[in-house]
Amino acid sequence: MQILALLFDLDGTLVDSLPDLSHALNLQLAEEGLRSLEQAEVRLMIGDGAKKLVERAFGAAGRAPLADIEAKVSRFLELYEESPAQRTTVYHGVVETLSALKEKGLKLAVVTNKPQEATERVLAGLELGGLFDAVVGAGRTKALKPDPAPLLFALEKLGVGKEQAVMVGDNANDVDAAKALNIPVVAVTYGYARTAPESLGADLLIESMSDLPTALRWFSAR
Repeated sequence: MQILALLFDLDGTLVDSLPDLSHALNLQLAEEGLRSLEQAEVRLMIGDGAKKLVERAFGAAGRAPLADIEAKVSRFLELYEESPAQRTTVYHGVVETLSALKEKGLKLAVVTNKPQEATERVLAGLELGGLFDAVVGAGRTKALKPDPAPLLFALEKLGVGKEQAVMVGDNANDVDAAKALNIPVVAVTYGYARTAPESLGADLLIESMSDLPTALRWFSAR
């Protein structure tokens, strides 16, 4: 297999955004007179887009269903996008590994269920934007992962066929979207998956982004 492009999930794969997401959610819940959530609770709510995150947060805090969900999502994004990278950190090995892969000529893209503007602000705030040739967040396509549409859109932007790409993520949405296109997929073991990483069905698991080049050599030898 000749690998020309890598598609990366963002939250739980490249960055630990849990602290900022939790902070924004708790600011919103406080406005509503609801209890705060622990980060361990929020961790299991991440990965399916802003609407699901807000629905789950309000449900856990004791208010569900939400009749005005769109307004609640808009308010959450206002709070979150004020400082989406203040508490967020880049996982170990990400910058060095992606920089090295880019220098070798691979095309890199972010494909995330986080809204596009928030994604771009996080990447800019952490000085990661220059690493990527394409950024596909929620709103760029009609569907979110696990639908494969965002991956196809990213590949179109990169000018690379699916037979020359590998997906790297942390949860079932990433794995299922890749498998729908028969794209090999690597899952990190440190992310926000709601099940054991071993049960996700990824082709390979890595414990650190620094392990990705070794995983790619395995695919290349196939």
